[in-house]
Amino acid sequence: MNRTDRLYALVEELRAVAPRPRSARWLSERFEVSSRTVERDLSALQQAGVPIYAEPGRTGGYCIDAALTLPPLGLTVDEALAVSIGLGMLDGSPFRRAASSALRKMAAVTGEVEAGRTTELASRVFLLDDEDAPAEAPTLLADALRESAVLRLVYRAREGAETTRDVEPVGFVGRGRQWYLVGWCRLRDGLRPFRGDRIVSAVPTGERVARRDLTAADIAIVYGRLRTVSRGD
Repeated sequence: MNRTDRLYALVEELRAVAPRPRSARWLSERFEVSSRTVERDLSALQQAGVPIYAEPGRTGGYCIDAALTLPPLGLTVDEALAVSIGLGMLDGSPFRRAASSALRKMAAVTGEVEAGRTTELASRVFLLDDEDAPAEAPTLLADALRESAVLRLVYRAREGAETTRDVEPVGFVGRGRQWYLVGWCRLRDGLRPFRGDRIVSAVPTGERVARRDLTAADIAIVYGRLRTVSRGD
């Protein structure tokens, strides 16, 4: 069994017996490798974001939180490629770390043949950035939206002037590599878009608020057409 298959099998073995643990020795005998190899594989899975943890003691071992892991997805090569492209397009966005982690997790639950074909095809897909591509938007913005946490932003206007304002995160608008935080600005007492590369700093105030409603009609966009990433079909 090669390492890719073994990583996949390790996750499935731990899922099958969760929440009970499996010792490194038991796993090494099961997969006919050394305990050191098993521990190295488990460490790689942990670094990839798979929720594996060690239980101490004579009857301890390695466990997985099955509620936070994916079963085999059964994606076709085309579906896996589409997901890979979509996640790759989030590079530079506030969601880039989560996208990178999701891509590693998807690879961990994809069969070796499908994963190999997907990787080969993905190597033939390129994304073109402008030479003056904007700076990466702070990942803290995605955290603030999830937690409904008020942020204190230092924001630089187009002309260069900087202002400090408290903002309630409401949503995001993405346009290529340019990402805007849509938030309720307490300084202006209204909904405003904030370009990610013009946010000089963002610090949580510690205050959490109820998330305001948001529709495309609420966002003052003078060009293009807004669409949601949520699919109801």
